[in-house]
Amino acid sequence: MWGVLASRISRFLLVTFGVSTLVFFLIHLVPGDPVEVMLGESASVTDREAMRVSLNLHLPIWQQLALYYQHLFQLDLGTSLHSSQPVVTIIMSRLGATIELAIAALIIAILLAIPLGTIAAKRHRQWPDYLSSSIALFGISVPNFVAGPVLILLFAIYLGWLPVSGRAGVASMVLPALTLGTAMAAILSRMLRSSLLDVMHTPYVLSARARGLSETRILFKHIYPNAMLPVITLLGLQLGGLLAGAIITETIFSWPGIGLLTIEAIQKRDYPLVQGCVILISVSYILVNMCTDILYRVIDPRIREAT
Repeated sequence: MWGVLASRISRFLLVTFGVSTLVFFLIHLVPGDPVEVMLGESASVTDREAMRVSLNLHLPIWQQLALYYQHLFQLDLGTSLHSSQPVVTIIMSRLGATIELAIAALIIAILLAIPLGTIAAKRHRQWPDYLSSSIALFGISVPNFVAGPVLILLFAIYLGWLPVSGRAGVASMVLPALTLGTAMAAILSRMLRSSLLDVMHTPYVLSARARGLSETRILFKHIYPNAMLPVITLLGLQLGGLLAGAIITETIFSWPGIGLLTIEAIQKRDYPLVQGCVILISVSYILVNMCTDILYRVIDPRIREAT
């Protein structure tokens, strides 16, 4: 177990280093000058050069990279070029909104996926299966940038039940959480259906039925525990994406999370802030997947014995 954990941590550090290096070079290749964005086109050449020197943007790219690594190894993500605030402070002020949205979307996805997937598996090749599959296919096919505006038009503008955008309470969370959660539920329900069908006809399930156990007990004690590993894999990937910040959804609903912050930083050419956001996204994704691997070993003893 400790060897597996050490291997995962070493991979985590290697991937984080690679992502941070790649982000540094990509953000410097983006067209545009952050000094012109901050000072405007009417600023004098002297003011521009003074600003460029104060931000170390006059240095060669390799020296900027060396300074970047020096701060990164000290767990210092630098200072925002636009607001002059520490990047960590800005990110932490937005992280809570993304976590709230991710948890709400995850709850909606689980509440929708488990009934849909279970009904489809229990009524295999019957009309409930076809209906559930059609709903899931529709949810997978509709992208967030379509579902979000449709929900706004229906529930916010036409019916007037919910706020259009922003973060002003529980009501403002409903539409973005539904946008993310329904798409995630569609994928999870299909995976759950397939996994349940694989388990329902195994010998130990048939033996449990032969012993006279109720279908409810068979479902919760024998079928669900053995069908959850593929679902957990997909859930971990989906949750990593949610925690990383649903950029499109947060932008549509003006939800002040990490995704919207990343877009704002890119528009302002705020190099340190973009780098900090992308590092957070990659680290959260890697951590969620590492926790998923560890959860495998807790749920399934066969994986512990194999490793």
